[in-house]
Amino acid sequence: MPSEPNEVENKPLAGVRVIDFGQHYQGPYAGFLLAKAGADVIKIEPLTGEASRNRIKVNKGASLPFEMLNANKRCVTLNLKSDAGKALLKRMVRKSDVLLENFAPGVMDRLGVGWQVLREINPALVYASATGYGLDGPDRDNLAMDLTIQAISGIMASTGFPDSPPVKAGPAVADFMGGTHLYAGILTALFERSRTGKGRLVEVAMEETVYPTLASSLGLQYELGDAATVRTGNRHSGLSVTPYNVYRASDGYVAIICVGNFHWPNLLTAMGREDLKDNPLYETQATRSARIDEVDAIVQDWTSQLTRKEIVEITKAHKVPSAAVRAVHEVVNDPHMHARGMLEWVDNPRIGRVVMPGSPLRIHGADKVPYQPIGELGAQNDEVYGSWLGVPQEDLDSYRRDGVI
Repeated sequence: MPSEPNEVENKPLAGVRVIDFGQHYQGPYAGFLLAKAGADVIKIEPLTGEASRNRIKVNKGASLPFEMLNANKRCVTLNLKSDAGKALLKRMVRKSDVLLENFAPGVMDRLGVGWQVLREINPALVYASATGYGLDGPDRDNLAMDLTIQAISGIMASTGFPDSPPVKAGPAVADFMGGTHLYAGILTALFERSRTGKGRLVEVAMEETVYPTLASSLGLQYELGDAATVRTGNRHSGLSVTPYNVYRASDGYVAIICVGNFHWPNLLTAMGREDLKDNPLYETQATRSARIDEVDAIVQDWTSQLTRKEIVEITKAHKVPSAAVRAVHEVVNDPHMHARGMLEWVDNPRIGRVVMPGSPLRIHGADKVPYQPIGELGAQNDEVYGSWLGVPQEDLDSYRRDGVI
C-alpha cells in the first residue's frame, strides 16, 4: 500500500508516489505538475527511450520540450511486453499512489496491466488515463495528436481570418489542456481517497477539455445557426466586444480590449478623442460592435503613430487592458516571470544553458521544488528497482541481460 505523506517536507504532495507512463506532452505535463508539487514521480520509458527524448538526434532545441516536461522525475526503463516487466510494474503499483498514462485506449489492457488488473493489486490506486477522445464512444479508437484534436474540436475552424483557410493555434493547446485537466482529475481522486481510502479510474479526453475554450465562438454560432464557422481574426470570437483586436504600432503590434463600460471612455481619453465620448454611435458594446470597422479604424489611427512601449504605458495609465505582441525570445527573457521564479536559467547536461519553467501552481508557504534535470535513459533503474523495490542485484543484472530493463 502507498506510504503516508512525509510530514517533514513542506510540499503539498510530499510522500505521494506516481508512476508516470506519459509520452509527448499531455501525460508528461500532468506528471511535471505533480513532481513540482513535491510528489515522487517515476517516469517509465521503453528501452529505446520515449520518442520526445530521442528528438535530440534532430537538434538540441527539438529535445527541449522533453527536458522541460520531465524535470524533477526519476527515470527508469521497463519492457512491459515481458512477463518480468509486468511483474515489476505490479510490485511498483503496490507501493504507489498514482499511475498515469496517455497511451491509446486499450493498450494497457492488452498488455495485462490495465485498471481492472491493477485495482485488485492496490485498491487505493488512482489510475489516470488521458486520451484524445475518451475510453468509450464511437470515436474512441481514432488516432489523436494535438493537431488532429485542434482540427476536429473547432479550434482550427475558429482560428484565422475570414478570407483565409483555417489555422491551428501556434501552441499545443489541446495537449496542455489535456495535461492540466489530468492533473486536476488526479488531485480530485486523491482528495476523495483521503476520505474513503479507495482509488478511482480518472480519464480525460483532449477533445472534451478544449470544448469550453470555444465559449465565445459558441455564442456567435448560436446567433448564426448552422452556418459555417466564422473566423474573426484577432477580433472577439463572438464579435460582441469592441474594441478587441491587435493593432499595428510603429514598431510592431499591440493588443487592446475594452470589455468594461469604463474602458472605452478611458481609451478615448488616452487617445485624445474626448470628442467621441458623448457620441451615441459608440456609447455601448452593442453600438460599437455594430460599427466594428469604424471603431477599429479609430484605434488603429492612434496606435500607428506610437511605439508598442508608448501605447502600453499610456493605456496602463488610463486603466485600459493592453499588451505588446511579443516574440517568443522576448517572452523567454521576460523580467516579470524571471523575478517571480516561474522562469529561470539553468544548466542542462544535454542541451546546455537554457531557460526552464517552474509550475504555474503557487502554493504559498510551501517549499519550492528546485529544478532537477531528468537523468539519462534508465538512470535510476538501480535506485528504484533495487533500493526502493528491493530487487537483488543479481536479478537486476539478469533483467538487463534479458531486455526487461
